[in-house]
Amino acid sequence: MAHALPPAPDWPSLIRSGNRLFIGSNAAVPNALVDHLIDNAGSLNDLEVVHILTLSDNRWVDPEYAHLFKVNTLFIGGDKIRNAIAEGRADYTPSFLSEVPGLFASDILPLDAALIMVSPPDEYGYCSLGVTVDVVLAAARHAKKVIAQINPSMPRTSGQSFIHLRDIDACIECEQALPELHTGELDEITERIGQYVSLLVEDQATLQLGIGKIPDAVLRYLGNHKDLGVHSEMVSDGIIDLMQKGVITNKYKTFHPGKTVTTFCMGSKQLYDFVHNNPHVEFYPSEYINSPVNIKRNHKMVSINSAIEVDLTGQVVADSVGYKFYSGIGGQVDFIRGAALAPGGKPIIALPSTAKGGTVSRIVPHITEGGGVVTSRGHVHYVVTEYGVACLKGKSIRERALELIRIAHPKFRNQLLEQVRAHYWVPHYQTQSPHTVHELGGLGMKTLDINGEAFDLRPLNPADERKLQELFYSHTKQTLLLRYNHHPRQMSREQSCALVSVDQTRDLALCIVRQKGSSVEIEAVGRYYLNDKDNTCEVAFVTRERSHGKGMATRLLQEMMAIARQRQLAGMRAYVRAANKPMLSIFEQAGFVRQSGTDPDEVLLLLALDPQ
Repeated sequence: MAHALPPAPDWPSLIRSGNRLFIGSNAAVPNALVDHLIDNAGSLNDLEVVHILTLSDNRWVDPEYAHLFKVNTLFIGGDKIRNAIAEGRADYTPSFLSEVPGLFASDILPLDAALIMVSPPDEYGYCSLGVTVDVVLAAARHAKKVIAQINPSMPRTSGQSFIHLRDIDACIECEQALPELHTGELDEITERIGQYVSLLVEDQATLQLGIGKIPDAVLRYLGNHKDLGVHSEMVSDGIIDLMQKGVITNKYKTFHPGKTVTTFCMGSKQLYDFVHNNPHVEFYPSEYINSPVNIKRNHKMVSINSAIEVDLTGQVVADSVGYKFYSGIGGQVDFIRGAALAPGGKPIIALPSTAKGGTVSRIVPHITEGGGVVTSRGHVHYVVTEYGVACLKGKSIRERALELIRIAHPKFRNQLLEQVRAHYWVPHYQTQSPHTVHELGGLGMKTLDINGEAFDLRPLNPADERKLQELFYSHTKQTLLLRYNHHPRQMSREQSCALVSVDQTRDLALCIVRQKGSSVEIEAVGRYYLNDKDNTCEVAFVTRERSHGKGMATRLLQEMMAIARQRQLAGMRAYVRAANKPMLSIFEQAGFVRQSGTDPDEVLLLLALDPQ
């Protein structure tokens, strides 16, 4: 059954000077409709234009139309609008994306008209909002007039994405290719960030990702994961391959199981073709998808967002560079909070460690003047750079500062440690900034499977001070005697700090940790101390009681021997209590040879190395 289309817009009869108009979002900006308004505006003046991100030439913000339009954007996109805001020709209204529809519904920002783009109607008269539902549906529901551009190139998408012709007051028919967004080739830094983030994603997790190189890199390294789900403000090209390969199945989602759900998509024509009439990808409004209450209903919800800078207490700046507003709050806080509340959830901020060609650290001692906090220090559980993962949940200000310094660019670490003393208490004995052990590979860590359980092998670092102290107090008297040759009764924070503050370029201190979400426990520590006189090192180990006999000391020794060879050391030595039969066996199986000594209670073992 054919349905008659609404009439073409007679703008002076639809809107008046001073009205507030909404313009469609993201890849669904009705550019031809805006052009039609500009060309037929007549005596209209001072129209307030409200929108979020618009992937468009944004013609309405050009100075020549200043008499006709004044922009009030809820999310800044593109240099043209960014510059207009900086010059005072446009306004920025910060808002959580989940709350933007409420601004329209409650008449805080009442809409006189909504200018939207839709697909041609189906046989029942329903048009689809296509690639962008987000706040568009709310705008269409609450605006006094709905004026549409019917675009044959707009995909028909599933979910809550339809509007009937009877609810459209006027329209034009105009085909318009949807704008494509290509993020380009991934660089080494972005790839490394993607690798680290992928390590935090468990099988059967549900994902929220944004757009850009970092989300693309994360998706690239999820190819070996199983049964992932998607509940995201937006989706991009990266989901196509993972859905087709059966990596994203949505099988174990606990909210909208079996479906990828989103509010909009933005990417290539391939993506737009993929979502067209695809029942496995559903589009819903932002007040539904971005609701923290709904987000937290997904078990193992992983939220991945980026930032402009993060200070050493964990505060996240994401919408401004100093006083210059750059983007917007968007859905970051919605998803960070929702993921934090979800069972097994992980809120993650991922960003490169530097900006401006490596000259500026994005891990900062304090927020740049004029910068605004989008995500508070209490919201974020993980921060990821190309230098690793900082776990902030449950950490004190001092501990999180040390964690964040560890993932800052190495050339800024000492500077950050010194600067943080000016504002937050750091003990006088905390002098060593973290070092990377390059010999552990690009990630600077390894994942171990020990008796079917996953552990991380990584360098000991200053942020482990309290964890090492906990390990010490978990030992029995017998273990302490075998490790230290006496029964020490105390390990102060100062002593623990000295043991975790290691110049890893000279000495070596590795640990095996059990990490479940933000909970971290050290299971074993192995270290060596360099002896400059003969270019050898002395090796020692300690293992948590419950992990004895699991092979952790053997694995640590293997790694340390490999690193010692790469560093061209001549040999290794160990002093072991004669009563410590298991440790003697570990060294001898690795090729260490007992030496005769004068102390019957202690055994010296030596290993000559053939440097690589």
